[in-house]
Amino acid sequence: MYFKTIDEMTAKSLAPGVDIKSISAEKMSMVVFSLKSGAIIPEHAHPNEQIGTVLKGSLSLTIGDEEKVVKQNDFWCIPADVPHKGLCLEGPTEVLEVFSPPRDDYA
Repeated sequence: MYFKTIDEMTAKSLAPGVDIKSISAEKMSMVVFSLKSGAIIPEHAHPNEQIGTVLKGSLSLTIGDEEKVVKQNDFWCIPADVPHKGLCLEGPTEVLEVFSPPRDDYA
């Protein structure tokens, strides 16, 4: 499988107002998050490095002890095992993130 469209992918609900569509390769995975206004991504950490950007909308993102409102075209990097959380400020918001190694729990 070399090509796919987002519309072909099946959404998975992670939390109220938070849906994802993901694709994985051997060494990374890419996830599109769709968030409704007020949706919460609870604080968590994982062994995967994570890089993301907002495609549409905005959210308050806390990485470690640093908090920032991120909006379209903003990027962030989250090292492995660093706690982070988010709050969708306006909906719908779409976020694209890449994880390495792949997120098996999102497959």
